[in-house]
Amino acid sequence: MKLRFLIILGVIGFAEYYSFILIKSAVRSMQPVWRTSLITTYLAFTILSWLGFIFFRQVNWAAMPHLIRNVYIAFVLGFVVGKILVMLIMLVDDIRRLFTWGATSMAYRNSPSADTGVKIERSTFMKQAALVVGGISLLGFTGGIANRYRYRVRKMKLSFDELPDAFKGLKIVQISDIHTGSFDDHDAVAHGIDRVMHQEADIILFTGDLVNNIADEVDDKYKEIFSRLKAPMGVYSTLGNHDYGDYVTWPSAEAKRANLEKLKGVHKEVGWRLLMNEHIVLERGEEKIALVGIENWGAKANFPKYGDMNKAYEGLSEKNVPFKILLSHDPSHWRAEVLEKYKDVQLTLSGHTHGMQFGVDSKWFKWSPVQYLYNEWAGIYREGKQALYVNRGFGFLGYPGRLGIMPEITVIEFV
Repeated sequence: MKLRFLIILGVIGFAEYYSFILIKSAVRSMQPVWRTSLITTYLAFTILSWLGFIFFRQVNWAAMPHLIRNVYIAFVLGFVVGKILVMLIMLVDDIRRLFTWGATSMAYRNSPSADTGVKIERSTFMKQAALVVGGISLLGFTGGIANRYRYRVRKMKLSFDELPDAFKGLKIVQISDIHTGSFDDHDAVAHGIDRVMHQEADIILFTGDLVNNIADEVDDKYKEIFSRLKAPMGVYSTLGNHDYGDYVTWPSAEAKRANLEKLKGVHKEVGWRLLMNEHIVLERGEEKIALVGIENWGAKANFPKYGDMNKAYEGLSEKNVPFKILLSHDPSHWRAEVLEKYKDVQLTLSGHTHGMQFGVDSKWFKWSPVQYLYNEWAGIYREGKQALYVNRGFGFLGYPGRLGIMPEITVIEFV
């Protein structure tokens, strides 16, 4: 843990150093008054960013006006990421300068008239590239605020050998990670729910994180909006790591438990059947499939393991169900336990990662920093006869926007 902290501190230190060097170089030819003003502004923004990190837990972010909070967080993220990108470019240039200096020194080492004070200037191109990349990061994260409600419908068809014929053509809509406490626009959220309903699903499945921390985030207006979700075979849900209230301080253990019970009641109020380490059997004619829902079970980053597959499976083996769909919020559960121990789960639906709300997400290339933490982080994954789909999230958390990774409504049709 200490080593990881030192590495992060070192990266941040280098990023700040290189960024300051770059800014000083960029304003060197300006008039003194402009040079001083721009450097002072840069330092002021840097201090403001650091204050947000240092006093993050002391700030009541929920009470802050949404516009100010959103712009501040987006600006700080763009600022920090921009500095790291600047560091990488400048570091490459310094490595180039080091090799050039070494080669030049070696070439003239035996020359009696050699100038031992060889100085290799920084590349103008690399400095300009660093400035451009840093600026794009800052503008990108700030502009990404506009994408936070830009829902994308992703459709796919999946086939499984074990799927009963009666369920071929079944249309599932999955949403995940609503994070109600982050929203600031009821109408925009209602538009997203309307888009879900336009898909005319047979069944709607929600894979956890209805709130950021507390049940009261789901006010009466959001309850009315979420209750619009209807499907012929029902709406089913499960819990995610944020739903347990683990990330806030409670006056007592009883208060925390009461919050969780209240959140369970919210699921019931809006007409969702919450699956708590249990299963249900869905029937069409004389054929059956099972829907298994567990509480949060995470294999990474000390996320809680409240889920209990053994409990969820109780009595299922006697029901002779050939096909099972698992709702499990954290996709790391799939590789850590499902693939090895529950080979009769043909399809697992998860969320949790949000695709980190930042990255490249195209048909030809997919990348996000979250892939260095999660092997399965967005879209469909298959191994043998088992499949996992990771939804990119309906809402947002932390960064109040989306940059490259849009909020998602998943439509899966069995064929």
